[in-house]
Amino acid sequence: MKMTDSVDRPDGTADTGSGSSSSSSSGKTGSGKDGSGAGAPVRRRDARRNRDLLLEAAHEVFTELGLNAPLDVIARRAGVGNATLYRHFPHRAALVDAVFRDQLTGTMDAGDRARDVDDAWTGLTGYLQAVFTVLATDRGTNDLMTTHLEGVESLEAVHAHNHRTVELLLARGRHQGTIRPDVTTEDVLFALAALGRAVPALTKATTPDAWRRPLALLCDSLRAAPTSPPLPSPALTPEQLNDTLHHFNR
Repeated sequence: MKMTDSVDRPDGTADTGSGSSSSSSSGKTGSGKDGSGAGAPVRRRDARRNRDLLLEAAHEVFTELGLNAPLDVIARRAGVGNATLYRHFPHRAALVDAVFRDQLTGTMDAGDRARDVDDAWTGLTGYLQAVFTVLATDRGTNDLMTTHLEGVESLEAVHAHNHRTVELLLARGRHQGTIRPDVTTEDVLFALAALGRAVPALTKATTPDAWRRPLALLCDSLRAAPTSPPLPSPALTPEQLNDTLHHFNR
């Protein structure tokens, strides 16, 4: 984000931009070697340091309290003022995107690996276990993956990639005869989001890997079986799934 001198000046005063004021001042405030240009590298270093502090604090707070954690709590933990936070991240979505972009990219990498597995059942269950491992250890990522927060660019890409990964593996599994033919991508994504929302409370009350049992039960419900009765209809549409995820975040 581009910053102006009036925002970044260390003493908090605004630069008037007037040439006459600088020329009538002493060398301490004039332009050139001894003037404001000499302080620019310091201001840039301070800005980078503050941004790093904010990202570190935000990850800690989001992991502990979720994505709805008050932003002033993050600013205090970083040791900066609210104004500094908003200079770097003008809204919550921008901060969330900066904090979790790498972790969300890791989820997409897991999806790519799952797509490369020939056996659809192995690929799907391995992918879901990789996703839930993250959901169980990071409350912030859990909120992101199981709800829908507007304006987070990396999240939009992950949701699309996740949808396509599940869609491909389900289609392959139907062709291989291991996935029941009437289950849809929206069925699976809704069930995963609902279970994922319960993971923080489950692991807090029991053990860190307690999610493995309900996930195994969920996966087993996707298996093709000649005695399985047909699913009630209709299935969720993509639009209905998105609306549901929006409500999860309230």
